[in-house]
Amino acid sequence: MHESSPLPSAKGAASRRSFLKHSSLLVAGSAIAASQVQIAQAAHSFGSDTIKIGLVGCGGRGTQAAVQALNTTGGDVKLVALADAFADRVQAAYRGIKGRHSEKVDVPKERQFVGLESYKELLKTDIDLVILATPPGFRPLHFDAAVAAGKHVFMEKPVAVDAAGVRKVLAATEEAKKKSLAVAVGLQRRHERRYMHCIEKLQEGAIGDIILSRAYWNGTTPWLKLRQPEWTELEYQMRNWYYFNWICGDHIVEQHIHNLDVINWIKNGYPVSAQGQGGCEVRKGKEYGEIFDHHMIEFTYADGSTMLSQCRHIPGCWNEVAEFVHGTKGKANPSGLIYDNDGKVTFDSTKDGGDGHQQEHHDLFADLRAGRLPNEGEWGALSTMTAIFGRMATYSGQKLSWDQCLKSEVVISPVERLAQLTDEPFVKPLPEGGYALPIPGVTKVV
Repeated sequence: MHESSPLPSAKGAASRRSFLKHSSLLVAGSAIAASQVQIAQAAHSFGSDTIKIGLVGCGGRGTQAAVQALNTTGGDVKLVALADAFADRVQAAYRGIKGRHSEKVDVPKERQFVGLESYKELLKTDIDLVILATPPGFRPLHFDAAVAAGKHVFMEKPVAVDAAGVRKVLAATEEAKKKSLAVAVGLQRRHERRYMHCIEKLQEGAIGDIILSRAYWNGTTPWLKLRQPEWTELEYQMRNWYYFNWICGDHIVEQHIHNLDVINWIKNGYPVSAQGQGGCEVRKGKEYGEIFDHHMIEFTYADGSTMLSQCRHIPGCWNEVAEFVHGTKGKANPSGLIYDNDGKVTFDSTKDGGDGHQQEHHDLFADLRAGRLPNEGEWGALSTMTAIFGRMATYSGQKLSWDQCLKSEVVISPVERLAQLTDEPFVKPLPEGGYALPIPGVTKVV
C-alpha cells in the first residue's frame, strides 16, 4: 500500500470479507482460503527442496516457533541463522532448538547475530523465510525490512503497538504481494480446524444474525525479571518488555488480540467505535511498568452489533480465555460448539483439531512447497489495530471511532531510533521510581 492509498475502513473491510467468504475454498493441505492465497506462478515452488529459515527474536515464543517450523514435513527445513538483541537469548535458543532437531540446525558462530540491529545482518544471509518473534514494538520495522530483503515471513502476533506501526505493516503487506512473498501471522486459532469448521457454520447462518459477542482473556500476571545492576534502563525495559507499552502494547494487545481476532473473523469486519474503562487496581509495584491490569471495552460493529471485551490480570478473580457469540437463532462457543435457543447442541467440532501453534506452520510450509503464497498480513494488522483501538479507549476514557484511531499520529514506539542498549529509552522512570500510568480523561491517544 502506497502512502497515498486509503486506509481500510471497518465497514469496507466487512463488505470485502463478506464477498471473499462466499467465493472462497480451502486449498489442499492448507488452512488458508483461496481468496487469501496468491498462486506463485512465477515464484519458486519449493517442493521437497530445503527451505532455509532464520529466527529474529530468540525468546521462548521464537524458540517454539522455530521448533514448530522444523517439525513440518514434506521436505527438508533447516535453521541457518539466529538474531537477538541479547547474546544469552541467542545461545539459549540455539541449545533449545538443536536439542529438538540437531540434524536440522546449521547455525555456526558467524550466523549468530547479536544486537539491536542484528536483524539486518540476518536478512543479508541466503535464508528463504524469516520468523519474526521479537516483542511486538519491533515488528513493523523488522517486517518492512524482511519484505525489502525479499524474504517470506512468519511473524508472531501482535504485529504493532500503535496505529503508525499498523499502517507500516499494511504498506509492507501490499509490497509483499507485489514481490510474491508469503506472509503468515501467529493468530493460530485461524488454523485450528475446530474453530474453522464452527465459524464456517456461523457464517452460513447457523445461529441467525449475530447481535452480541463476548471475548475474554482473564488470567494472571505473567513473568517478571528483576532489575540487575549491570543493566541499562533500556535493557531493563526490554528484558521486561511485557510491562512497557512502547514494546508490548499492554496485555490487551499482546494477549487479548487472539479473542478479538476470532470475533472479527466471525463478523468479517472490524469495530467502528469503542468505549471502555480500565486501570491498575492491584499491580501497584514500581517494577510493573506502565500497563493496566484490567480493561473492559464495548466495541460496536458497522451492523450495530456489540462485542463486550474483557481482559484482566488480577488474582483471586474469575478466569476465562474464550469467545462467545449470541444470535437470533442460538448461541455458540466458536471453538467448536453451537446451540439452538433451547440450549441443545446442534453442531460440535471440538474434536476436529486444535494445536494451532503447530498447525499454522504445517499449513504455511505446505503452501510454500505447493507454490501457494498465503498473505495474512491485512487481517493480522487490523486485528492488532482492534486491540490497540480498545487500549486507546480505556487509556483515554473517550468514545472513539475506528477511522480516527487508525489515522492517529501518536507514536509510542519509534524503535528505528534505537541502535544500542546504551541508548535512551522512550519511557523514563519517575524520580521516585516506577513509571507513570495512563490517566483516563487526561491521556491523549489521537
